Amino acid sequence: MERIEALTLIAEQASNGELAFPTGLDNSLKILRQLDDPDCHIERAVQLIKSEPLIAARVVSVANSAAYNRSGREITELHSAISRIGLRTTRTLTMAITTRQMAGSPKSAELREATAKLWDHTAHVAALCHVIARRITHLDPETAFFAGIVHEIGGFYLISRAADFPGLLKGDPADWAEQAEPTIGRAILKRLDIPESTTRAIESMWEGLLALPPVSLGDTLLLANELSTAKSPLYEADSLTTGSATGLIDSLVDDAMLSSILEDASAEVESLAAALHF
Repeated sequence: MERIEALTLIAEQASNGELAFPTGLDNSLKILRQLDDPDCHIERAVQLIKSEPLIAARVVSVANSAAYNRSGREITELHSAISRIGLRTTRTLTMAITTRQMAGSPKSAELREATAKLWDHTAHVAALCHVIARRITHLDPETAFFAGIVHEIGGFYLISRAADFPGLLKGDPADWAEQAEPTIGRAILKRLDIPESTTRAIESMWEGLLALPPVSLGDTLLLANELSTAKSPLYEADSLTTGSATGLIDSLVDDAMLSSILEDASAEVESLAAALHF
C-alpha cells in the first residue's frame, strides 16, 4: 500500500472511532481516570502512582526541577513530590507517560529513534509552554504544560501503526501534517476526553496562526513549537522557524524582548525538559 493510501486509511479509521491503542496504555489510562475523580486525594494519588514506576520517577524528577523547586530542597519521596507539584501536574505527568506509550514498543531501530526524537520534541515544547504561559502570555502554566505534553499525541499513534505500513514515516512531511494529523489527532484527543480548550489550542497550532504579541493558549503552544530546538521527526520546520526565527524572538512583549525573557528562563526550560526524559 502506498504511503498516501495508508495515511488516508488510518485517518478514515480514526474518524470512525477505530483507534488501535497499544496494550501498554491500559494501566496509565486507568490511573488517569482515577486521578480525575474529584474525591481523589494525595494519599490515594501516591498509591496509584506507586503502581507505575515510570510515572513515579517523572513526578520526583519534575518536583526537583527548577520550575517547581524554588527552595532548592531536593525531594526523594513520592508523597512529598506530589504535594509539591500538585494533583494537576501529577495528572499531566501521567498523561506524558500515556502519550509516549501511544507509540507502542517499536521493534525496529528506525521507529525507536523516531519515538525518542518525538519525545525530545514533546518534552521541550511542554517545558517552553510552561515558561511562556507564566512569563509571557500570563496564562495558567499547568494548562499550557498539559497542552505541550499532548500536542503530538497523534504522531506517537502514527509510529505505532508504522510497523503495519512500511514507509509510513517516509516521504513528504506535508502528507502527514496536512492530510492526516488533524483527523487522527482530533480522534485521539476526543477518545481521551482532552479538554476542549486544549484541543482548540492544538488546532491553532495545526493552522499555524500565531498572534504577536502572543496572548492565547494556542499562541503559547505555537510559539513554543516554533522556538523549540528539538524538532519533530515527522515534519519539517516551517517558514516561521527557518526564515524568520530571529524576528520572532526579537518581538516586544510587556516592554521586554522575547529573546531576553527566554534567555533568562533557559535554565528553567532545560531543567523541566530534562526531568521529562526517560
